[in-house]
Amino acid sequence: MTSDLTAGSPPRRAAAAPAAPSGRRRRGAGGLAVVPLLVFVALAFGIPALAMLDGAFTVKDPVTGAGSYSTENLSASLRGAYLTALLGSVKLSAVSAMIATVLGLLLAQAVVTSRFRALREAVLTASGVLANFGGVPLAFAFVATLGNSGVLTRHLGLADKGWNLYSFTGLTLTYLYFLIPLMVLTITPALDGLRTQWREAAQNNGATHTQYWRHVALPVLTPSLLGGFVLLFGSAFAAYATAAAMVGSSVPLVTLQIADAISGNVLVGQENVALALSLDMVLVAALVMAVYLPLQRRSARWLA
Repeated sequence: MTSDLTAGSPPRRAAAAPAAPSGRRRRGAGGLAVVPLLVFVALAFGIPALAMLDGAFTVKDPVTGAGSYSTENLSASLRGAYLTALLGSVKLSAVSAMIATVLGLLLAQAVVTSRFRALREAVLTASGVLANFGGVPLAFAFVATLGNSGVLTRHLGLADKGWNLYSFTGLTLTYLYFLIPLMVLTITPALDGLRTQWREAAQNNGATHTQYWRHVALPVLTPSLLGGFVLLFGSAFAAYATAAAMVGSSVPLVTLQIADAISGNVLVGQENVALALSLDMVLVAALVMAVYLPLQRRSARWLA
């Protein structure tokens, strides 16, 4: 009877074959896909970084020309004119980034709250272009407009009022030309992340427009604002061509000092001071990124 029941019952399905380790294969394929990127990073950034480190700590004897490892180059980069240039770059970057952060926030808020979609798209498109407009063309544009013989300088009589483009103030104004659009691009997604319900809830509880921004919007935007400031600081700190073409050596900047050192305008035995100055800039940039990345993560958590 058992055999009859067994014969009459539907045939059993064969046991399923064990699933292939697809997840492990995908991870392996993903790892192989990253290899070209890692090779490129090693060649484009790793080798120059090692060469910079080696040169920054290498001191050549002015008599024999023999090299030895020492911190003399780093010590020299933090003394005298080199230290003045480093502090000048930090000051210029901080001032221009602070002004650009405030003005960029106001402009971005005006664009986000505008009813005209064409205006928003036009401003964001122009910001994308102007944020990458720098170097010698930017310097020439400002010299032709606000230089000693510039169009606006002559028509508005700015020279008689003490205006000087080739100064700290003039260079700060020039940097704002590309820092403000960069801030607009940086802060606009954060402004879009402010929920309408927050404003409505504040208004229903009797909060004014100023109170809403003071107690709700600005605390939420603070990580994004600080992150934008740090990004602008790093962008201004690394700028070289605009300052070199416009002010030369009238404004002490670390990038200009590096260019002078590379061109051989140093004492005998201090040829590697430029690499030490570059290492100083890398350390400042690393500090900037160490501050920027946590702020970005915190901002993304609030505005997600």
